[in-house]
Amino acid sequence: MIIGIPKEIMYGEGRVSATPETVAKFRADGFKVLVEKGAGLLSFHKDEDYAKAGAEIVEDVAKLYEQADIILKVKEPQFNAEKNLHEIDMMHEGQYLITFIHPASPVNHEMVRKMAEKGIIGLTLDGIPRISRAQSMDALTSMSTCAGYKGMLIAANDLPVFMPSIFCAVGMIKPCNVLVLGTGVAGLQAIATAKRLGAVVYAADIRPDAVEQAKSLGAKIVETGVPANVAVGEGGYANALSDEWLEIERENLKETIKQMDIVFCSALVPSRLAPVLITEEMVKSMKSGSVIVDISIDQGGNCELTKPGEKTVVHDVTIEGIKNIPGLIPTSSTWMFANNVYNLVKYLSKNGELLIDESDEIVSGMLTTINGKIVHKGALEAMGLI
Repeated sequence: MIIGIPKEIMYGEGRVSATPETVAKFRADGFKVLVEKGAGLLSFHKDEDYAKAGAEIVEDVAKLYEQADIILKVKEPQFNAEKNLHEIDMMHEGQYLITFIHPASPVNHEMVRKMAEKGIIGLTLDGIPRISRAQSMDALTSMSTCAGYKGMLIAANDLPVFMPSIFCAVGMIKPCNVLVLGTGVAGLQAIATAKRLGAVVYAADIRPDAVEQAKSLGAKIVETGVPANVAVGEGGYANALSDEWLEIERENLKETIKQMDIVFCSALVPSRLAPVLITEEMVKSMKSGSVIVDISIDQGGNCELTKPGEKTVVHDVTIEGIKNIPGLIPTSSTWMFANNVYNLVKYLSKNGELLIDESDEIVSGMLTTINGKIVHKGALEAMGLI
């Protein structure tokens, strides 16, 4: 089988789905690898290094899509302005697509429908279950680590004030207040980074275990009012809450959010839309110059005012909706991502062929489209089809 590695075309995206190291591993496993010319430049991987590892460098990305059996990408397919074609339009029936599809997110529904219509076999990386045997393939955890670290640095950069307490000849400036919503992998990294930068850090999560982990990093806990039997779902993940419980959670967060300089949003429900925890009224109540960084935007966002891929200022609050924060530290994030994807392809393949076993919980969690149909439960629910 032939693996295709296209250059990422989302604005500002520096990652790539393979390194020369993983290309060499794919070649040793019996795959042929095509890499688009310049695909690794922004993560500081040169074409000649890919070639030395056994890849064929392809100048025309349309030919790469035409020849490849498996497409490995970082971000969901985009419109390619140079070709005047969407990347999906360059794909073909029976082709495998492994990337972050985020199929439940409304902005991706039309793309997912097109994937099904074209007979593409879509596997979304955000659907990999967090179980022990899938840890080495879990790109979502790897990228969440990057997003938690870099996202907090972005928030600090947007602030009009110091983050730590500052003592100077004219007096003392108090440290800023940070609230982290959702203390999974990204949230915990955000807490640790904010603490290192000298902020006073608060945290909220509906899951008791996640709360304990946040507390162990020194965060002050804000109670959500959601009981554990309602909050915790299969595998210890957060459940999708009813409107009534979401309203209770928002009420419990409201007074704290008013006092915050930074609100870092990373609350997610696996394969579902992210819960809206910050309403426009709550944004209005925040201090002028405060910052919201909403890294949940790929799944709809935790703040109802976040615009996907954009930085906006609304009611004197800066809201960051950047969709590719890990791409801002491209060398580290590419190394993590490429190894996760290699391990996944290794797991799914036998004798150089990909095998889709729908009874396997890793496969069933990822599978988005197959045999001309949308099969991803979260996407079907979000589309109102079940």
